[in-house]
Amino acid sequence: MNRVRLTDAGIRRLKPGVREYTVRDTRVPALGVRVHPSGTRTVVCHFPDTKKSLGPATLLTVDEARRECLRLQSEGTDRKAVAPVFAAFAKGPWRESWLPRCKPSTIRGRDWVLDTQLLPNFGDLGIDRITHAHVHRWFDTYSRTSPGGANNALAVLCHVLNHAVKLEHIAANPARGVRPNPRPKRTRFLSRDEIDRLQDVLDRHAGGRRGQQVDIIRLLILTGCRKNEIVRLRRREVDSGLLRLEDSKTGPRMVFLNRKAREIVERRLAATLGDFLFPSPSDPARPISGNLPLWYVVRREARIEDVRLHDLRHTYGTQAVMQGIPLPVVARLLGHSKLTMTLRYAHTGGREIEAAAERVGARISECLGLSARPGNSD
Repeated sequence: MNRVRLTDAGIRRLKPGVREYTVRDTRVPALGVRVHPSGTRTVVCHFPDTKKSLGPATLLTVDEARRECLRLQSEGTDRKAVAPVFAAFAKGPWRESWLPRCKPSTIRGRDWVLDTQLLPNFGDLGIDRITHAHVHRWFDTYSRTSPGGANNALAVLCHVLNHAVKLEHIAANPARGVRPNPRPKRTRFLSRDEIDRLQDVLDRHAGGRRGQQVDIIRLLILTGCRKNEIVRLRRREVDSGLLRLEDSKTGPRMVFLNRKAREIVERRLAATLGDFLFPSPSDPARPISGNLPLWYVVRREARIEDVRLHDLRHTYGTQAVMQGIPLPVVARLLGHSKLTMTLRYAHTGGREIEAAAERVGARISECLGLSARPGNSD
């Protein structure tokens, strides 16, 4: 452990190592800066039998950190006296606890929730000052405009506060008992007639300035891929009749292309020179926006306005099951890590269920000899 006279400039010059290390202040010996391998620097106040984080070094000057550390020392090691403010804790110890294990998309999502919801509402509060009533009021207000967004933000808040419990900053999670908004389970998939109508509409829009979006929509229903897997598809991920996705939701995976999907991919390879098969019109070095405004036009013209883009994936999985493909194979096609996930996509419509019941009933009747008995109408 090093001891130096800490300065703001000196802290910025501290280099990350293979392992975490701490530099202690010579003026206030209890004050230290913990340098993580990721490059994050956290200000820490040391006590005889414990230490407490004051937050990221980017949020505190050295003078502020010294004053806070001296204040905490004068108040003793009482848990409530040393509990950090929510912003410092969320941006520091909590974020550092999961950052190395998460994918970039997860990091972006959690940071967005922090910046737009949690920090504006809880950032200035000491983490031990957040109450159940405070959480409830915030959640109810947010739920009025975005029930799904509120559920997602509540999950992140619970994660932050659970980590605070683990580090003994608080005794219990004040968000516990706040019930998420009920969300209807969507089992929508396209019928054969709806698929035909969608195909006709896509044909009308193909070849124009929205041709990229037409190809993306077709690839979604032809492969069962998630939207970002196609929108961000790179040239190097295409490999002779299959896609070797480097970073899907469940990690790297292979997607085998059928003939129609191969034709689209090969056409895109020939039409583009950059890294992305679907580059942004304004910046070819970036992928096209995932908003796909054409989808809203297409689904209106095809009279399927209740269908989401993700329902094209549902359709692919459902069609696979209806063709008699075993569920483990469907799971591989969809890139599911657990078979239970595949069951959610293997929904069938009422007409298919009715037809299946007729086939099963006819077979059982045949086995029982009922179909051969004249006058048996029961």
